[in-house]
This record gives sequence, structure tokens and C-alpha cells, in this order.
Amino acid sequence: MSLLEPHNLPFVIAFGALAVIALLQVTGIGDAIEGAGEFDSPDGLDAGSFGEALTTLLGLGRVPFLIWLASLLFTFSAAGLIGQAVLTSLLGAPLSAGWAALAAAGAAIPLNSLAMRPVGAIMPKDETTAIALDQLVRRDAEIQIGTARAGSPARAKVIDIHGQAHFVMVEPHDQTLALNAGDTVLLVRREGQTFYGVHYESPLLGPDI
Repeated sequence: MSLLEPHNLPFVIAFGALAVIALLQVTGIGDAIEGAGEFDSPDGLDAGSFGEALTTLLGLGRVPFLIWLASLLFTFSAAGLIGQAVLTSLLGAPLSAGWAALAAAGAAIPLNSLAMRPVGAIMPKDETTAIALDQLVRRDAEIQIGTARAGSPARAKVIDIHGQAHFVMVEPHDQTLALNAGDTVLLVRREGQTFYGVHYESPLLGPDI
């Protein structure tokens, strides 16, 4: 039975997608894709219980997303091709591409979720770095873009206690002053999503941080 037969097309496409993911990982582009969807939840809020239950059911969160997706594509493809071969041997003909894809997906999702448990158990674990925005107060920040003035905040980078970078909007605490790109400030208070900073020279926050 040829892999290029029409009834095997969904599984050949899945293998092609798996090859693309492998290429992205080898070239390092995969790491950029992994981080593209990351964002800071306001005030350290987490996803709701429904979302947590869904991700747990699917096996998401146990391993990086691209590894989960690669495993799902492999499981889908293997289940489909093996199933089509078995049906052809037993019944003399395979399922159509559409029905075979539905059956393979129905088998691949729970199988992939089960596979992620041992894989996730052996992967290095990182402690959560989610923090409340108020925890950024009293930390150094560097104005990145624009000039911060009263009523006109500029973007700044601040490093939290875990060493993770956050980008926040900052205005000068002294409303008569301006903070320029490259200035180091101490975040002294927060109102909503806006922080207020005092300019000073910090030996801990250089241009390479």
C-alpha cells in the first residue's frame, strides 16, 4: 500500500508538518514561536478552571507546546497509517481520507495525552515566575522607548525577583521632570497599569541587562 494513496493523504500531510516542526527546532525558530504567545497576566491572574481542566485533559502544559504538537502529529499519523493498513488487510479496502482522519484523531488525542504524562515527568521543571504587578514596585527599571512625562508614559523594562523581564509603562514621580530612553529609574508606586519612577543611577542595571 503506497503512502501517497488519497486515503493516506491526511497522515502524509501530518508527517510533513512534523518535519517542519523538527526543522524549526533545529534552526532555533521554534524557541521564538514558543515565546511569542507569552504575556504577563494583569496582577498575576491565572486561567480559569475550565481552561485548566481542558489543558490537563489534552496533556498541554506538561511539556513545551511544540513538543506536544509534534507528538500529536506523530500519533495521528501513525494511528492513521496503521489503521488503514489493518483495514485493508482485513476488509480488502481502507476508509476514505475523511473518515480515516476522524478515527485517527479520535484515537490520537487520548493516546497523546497519556504519552505526555511520562514525557512531562522526565522533563526539567521550572518554578512558576508569575508575580503580581505590585511586586515590581521598588525595583529598578530602564526606559526603553520614548520620553516619559506627566500624563505621557513611556515603555520601560524591569527585571523581577526571578530574573524575568517585564515591560511596563512608566511616568515620572515628579510631574515636572521627564525620563528619557536609557534612563534608570526606581519604581516607587503604581496606579492601575502605570508605574511612577524616580530617576537615579543604579550600578545593578546596565545596558546589557
